[in-house]
Amino acid sequence: MTGVVPPEIEAYAVEHTTPGHPLLTRVAADTRSTQDAHGMMVGLLEGRFLETLVWLSGARRILEIGCFTGYSAMSMAAALPSDGRIITCEVDPERAATARGHVDASPWADQIDIRIGPALETIDALAGPFDLVFIDADKTSYVKYYQAVLPLLAERGLIVADNVLWSGRVLDPEDRSDDTVAIRAFNDLVRDDDRVTCVMATVRDGVLLIRRR
Repeated sequence: MTGVVPPEIEAYAVEHTTPGHPLLTRVAADTRSTQDAHGMMVGLLEGRFLETLVWLSGARRILEIGCFTGYSAMSMAAALPSDGRIITCEVDPERAATARGHVDASPWADQIDIRIGPALETIDALAGPFDLVFIDADKTSYVKYYQAVLPLLAERGLIVADNVLWSGRVLDPEDRSDDTVAIRAFNDLVRDDDRVTCVMATVRDGVLLIRRR
C-alpha cells in the first residue's frame, strides 16, 4: 500500500506527530520484520488519528473489523476510558495469535477482545450500540460490513473506513480489479446513502468518516 500524498509530505506529517507509545513502536517494528503484508498496518500517523477520534468522540464501545497484528486496536485503546472495550475481528488464526501476544503485553489487555473467524459471523452475534466502528479488512466485503454495522451504530457513533482511495487506483478507469471495483462501489454507496453524512480525508491511503444523519 502506498499513500496518496507525496512521500516527503507524509514523512513531514509523521515527523510532526507525537511519537507512539514505546510498546506500539515495538509492535510496528515486529510487524515490519515478520509480516509480508506489513503495509496493512495503520502506522503512527493513522494510529494517532484513530486515537484522537476515540478521544474526541468519547467512545466507550468500539468494533474493529480487521485486527492484523493489533496496532490499530491498541492505538484506539490508548484513548479509551477505564470501562471502555474493543471487540476486534480477525479471520487469520496466526495473525490473531500474533495480535494476542502484543495485546497481552500491553496496558490494554483487559480492554481488547480478539474474535477469530469471519467478521460477518462475529457481527451477526453482536448487540449494539457501538460508538465507533473501524473497517480495515478485505475490500470486497466493505459494502457487506457497512450494511451489517450501520444498524449497530450508536446515535452519535462514527464509522471509520480505511483505504478508500486505494493508492489512487480508484481514479484509474483501466483498473477493474476486484478490490478497486469494490472500493469504488463502497465509496459511491456511502456518498449516496441518505441515512448518513460522510467526509473523505486524505490520511495515508484515504479514510472515510461516516455518521448518522
